[in-house]
Amino acid sequence: MSERILVPYDGSAPSEKALEYAFDTFPEGDVTALYVIPAPEGYRAVFEDAEDRIPAADEAHDQGRTILDEAGSIATERGRALETEIVTGKPERAIVELAEEEAFETIVIGSHGREGVSRVLLGSVAESVVRRSPIPVFVVR
Repeated sequence: MSERILVPYDGSAPSEKALEYAFDTFPEGDVTALYVIPAPEGYRAVFEDAEDRIPAADEAHDQGRTILDEAGSIATERGRALETEIVTGKPERAIVELAEEEAFETIVIGSHGREGVSRVLLGSVAESVVRRSPIPVFVVR
């Protein structure tokens, strides 16, 4: 049985590098690219009408599918298979929860993503995944 690798993927340059690293480092691994749709948190989410959330959720899912299609192209260029997943939630929690629930053995994550300014060491999501994860995490710059 080959190793199961989870790669959080948001279409940013660091996430592309992480995906390429996963393919290069785990040539026999089963790689899954994960796109997380950030869920609104706190009191703001309570006041949103369900009708307002549904179109936004559909648009976010479509955007995630488009981004994961790009990941699929990278896999095809390298002659690799790629599974994809889209989940909704707080990214750092969703990544670790999926890794645990689906019995992934390794997470390969970009040092920072699309959001915010590039950090000196790690982006907040990557840092939180490293701290929370019960499995090995490779951080790719």
